[in-house]
Amino acid sequence: MATNASFAEVAALAGEPARAGMLHALMDGRALTASELARAAGITPQTASGHLSRLVAAGLLEVSQQGRHRYHRLASPSVARMMESIMQVASETAMRRPVVVGPRDQALRAARTCYDHLAGRLGVALADAMIEGGHVELANDAGAMTDSGVALLTGLGIDLRVLAAGKRSQRLFCRPCIDWSERRPHIAGAVGAALCAHCFAKGWIRRSEGTRAVTVTPKGRQALRETFGVTLG
Repeated sequence: MATNASFAEVAALAGEPARAGMLHALMDGRALTASELARAAGITPQTASGHLSRLVAAGLLEVSQQGRHRYHRLASPSVARMMESIMQVASETAMRRPVVVGPRDQALRAARTCYDHLAGRLGVALADAMIEGGHVELANDAGAMTDSGVALLTGLGIDLRVLAAGKRSQRLFCRPCIDWSERRPHIAGAVGAALCAHCFAKGWIRRSEGTRAVTVTPKGRQALRETFGVTLG
């Protein structure tokens, strides 16, 4: 169990605006350089270096060397869950006062990546369709694939046995993640990550530059409707 001191340390690290900006920039699951993270946070590379060192030392980020570059990514799915939970609380607090929602906010609400799985209206619609189709069952803190769900994903070329055998330590196979904008669950865990990766690989969705938002392609709209019964407005 975390001590008060360790809890306070993690909260302070994640709560500083520049570090929060860098953590948020990594929520799409990609690895970024210190320069890229500095731009995302609006600070100098020198300042970013100090912040990143603290985040790595605390276990919130991991860093890897490739050639001349050092790439930073979130250390674990639990860090992403922490960030998503903070964003949910922050959005609930913001609703108590008038909020002007810009175009980028609308795009994030429509469809985005939450670390390595789909979120926003797209992610929730996909979860709803899979539940309604009897392919997945979601409880408060856990989820399970049904036989029909296994058959559906296997037909798409997603090998659930490989996912179950290769999942990282402490990562759940299938779990609900409360969407911070929709306030309803989307699918996370290894299954959620596999669905997201499949959508990218098939060209059903594409990333929007400079943001976690994703765009559903015309091909994707048709495929999501035919495969899962997802109809997007």
